[in-house]
Amino acid sequence: MSKKKFTEYLLDEGLLDKNSLQKVLDVHKKTKGSLVELLAKLGYIKEPQLVNALADYLSIPPIRILNIAIAKDVLALIPERIARENNILPIGKIGNAVTLAMADPLNVLAIDNVKKMTKCEVNPIIAPFSEIKEVISTQYSQAPVEAIEDIIKDHNVENLEIIKRSKKSETQEEAVVSIEEAPVIKFTNSLLERAVEDKTSDILIEPLEDVSRIRLRVDGLLKELEPFSKKIHPFVVSRIKVMCNLNIAEHRLPQEGRFRGKILNKDVDFRVSVLPTSMGEKIAIRVLDKTTALLNLDLLGFEDYVLRDMKEDSLKAHGLILTCGPTGAGKTTTLYSVLSHIHSPEKNIVTVEDPIEYQLKGINQVSINPAIDLTFASALRSILRQDPDIIMIGEIRDADTADMAIKSALTGHLVLSTLHTTTSAGSVTRLINMGVEPFLLSSTLIGVLTQRLVRLLCPECKEKIDMPKSVREKYLISEKAIIYKAKGCRRCHNTGYRGRVSLCEYLKVSHQIRSLINSSASQGSIKKQARSLGMRTLREDGIIKLEKGITTLEEVLKVTEPDEAIKKD
Repeated sequence: MSKKKFTEYLLDEGLLDKNSLQKVLDVHKKTKGSLVELLAKLGYIKEPQLVNALADYLSIPPIRILNIAIAKDVLALIPERIARENNILPIGKIGNAVTLAMADPLNVLAIDNVKKMTKCEVNPIIAPFSEIKEVISTQYSQAPVEAIEDIIKDHNVENLEIIKRSKKSETQEEAVVSIEEAPVIKFTNSLLERAVEDKTSDILIEPLEDVSRIRLRVDGLLKELEPFSKKIHPFVVSRIKVMCNLNIAEHRLPQEGRFRGKILNKDVDFRVSVLPTSMGEKIAIRVLDKTTALLNLDLLGFEDYVLRDMKEDSLKAHGLILTCGPTGAGKTTTLYSVLSHIHSPEKNIVTVEDPIEYQLKGINQVSINPAIDLTFASALRSILRQDPDIIMIGEIRDADTADMAIKSALTGHLVLSTLHTTTSAGSVTRLINMGVEPFLLSSTLIGVLTQRLVRLLCPECKEKIDMPKSVREKYLISEKAIIYKAKGCRRCHNTGYRGRVSLCEYLKVSHQIRSLINSSASQGSIKKQARSLGMRTLREDGIIKLEKGITTLEEVLKVTEPDEAIKKD
C-alpha cells in the first residue's frame, strides 16, 4: 500500500482539488462516518471513479456483486444491522478466511470487528456503495419492513390485548410496559429504518375503512407501502405516542411531540403529529436526518452568482434577509446553512422557531408555545434584551412579528426569516400589505431568496433526447445543450430520479430597488427592475439546471411560472 494518504493520492491523480477536499473535510467533521462514502455522496467524485481509485491505491480488485449468489451460512456470519451500518457484505468463505465486499476498505475498524465477530481472517474486496446496499436489501432474509401480521404470528397476542383492555386505573408506566413487550415495537423500528434508508422526509400512517396504510414521501412524492390490518392500528399509534411521551389515553384531541433515535448508525430526529379523524388517529412523522441535512451553503445546489451574493449579504452587520416559497421548499434548511456560514464564537446568535427542526451547536434556539402566550413577537421582545447580534425568526406570519423583525433590523441586528410568497418581488408587497411602512422596509431589507425543489435525474439511467427546435426556442434553451429524460432503474426504484436540488432567484436590494420600495411600486415593476440588474428568475435558474443535464423540463415547468419578456432598448 502507498504511504501517502488516500486524499493525497486523489489530489495527485487530479480527481479532487484542494478547495473541494477542504469542503469535504469540513462536512466530514460534522457528520463523521466514511470519508470515502461522503466523497461520492456529495458528488465530488463519481462512484465508478472512486471504486477504481480505491482499487489502484490499495491494489485490491473491484467486483460487481448485483447478480452474485451468496450462501445463507455466509450471510449469517455478519448480522444485517452490522452490514448496513458499515456498508459491508460477506460474499464467500474458504477455510478460515472470509471474503468481504466493502465500499470503504480503508475502514480498518470494520475489518477488525468482522475478525472478532467471525474469528476468521478477512480478505477485503471493493464494491460500489450502491450495489452493497441493494444486495443487503435483497439477500438478507428479513425485508426492510415486515408485515405486522407476520411479526405477531410468532408472538403471544395476549401482549397486544393488554393495551386494548387498558383501564382508566392503569398508569402511564404500566401502559408503557405493555407496549414495550408487544411485537409492535419491532414493526415500528423496521418502518423507521426503512424511512431513513430511503431518505424519506415524511411518514404517514393513516386509518382507512378496512385497512391502515403507510405512505412515505421520497423526493417530494408519496409512495405507498403494503397496508396492514386496521385492528393493529391503535397499537402502532400507542407505540409512537409512548416514544414521544404523549398521552396515550387521549384520542379526541390533536397532539404533537418528537423523539430522537440512532437509526442505521445515524442520529435522526422525528417530529410527530397525531390528528383524530373519523376513521381513527392519523400519524404524520417528519424525518429529520442530520446526516442528509448537510447545512452548508455550498452544497445546496445554488448557482455561483447566488452563492456570492448571499454570502456577501449574510456578513452585513444589520438588516433583513428573507427566504420565500411554499411549505417544503427548503427555506429553513437554507437559513440554517446561512447561520452555519456566519456562526463564530464572537457572534451571539438566537433563533425563535415553531418548532425547532435541528439543534445547532453553539446557537441559542427558542421554540414558541402559543398555549402560554410565547409567540414569535413576544419571544422577540425578550430576545432583544439578550444582546443578540443575529436573530433568526422561523416565519413572519402576522403584522406583530413583521413589525418586530423590522424594528430589530433597524436597531443594529441582522435578522433572517421566512415568508410564504411565490416570488422575491412579491415578498415586498406582502410585507407592505401586513402594515410595514415602505420607508422602513426599504432601509432594512438586504435580499430575498425564493426557492423551489426539483427532482434530480438518476445519473445511472438518464437518457438523452432530441428536443424539438420549437421547444428550445419557446423556453430559451441553448441549441448546444444536451437534454435528458427520466427512464428508471433499480437504483432509483424505477422513478428516474434520485434526490432533489433547489431552484432559486435572489433579489439583491440595490439603491434602484430601494427607490421602488419607497414609492410602493408594484410587484411587476420591482421584478422588472431586478431582472434588468441581473437577477435570474426561478424559471431561468431551472433552465440552467436543465442545460446542465441534472433535471428535466417537466420538473422545471411544474414548479415555476413563465417570465415576461424583457424589452431591450
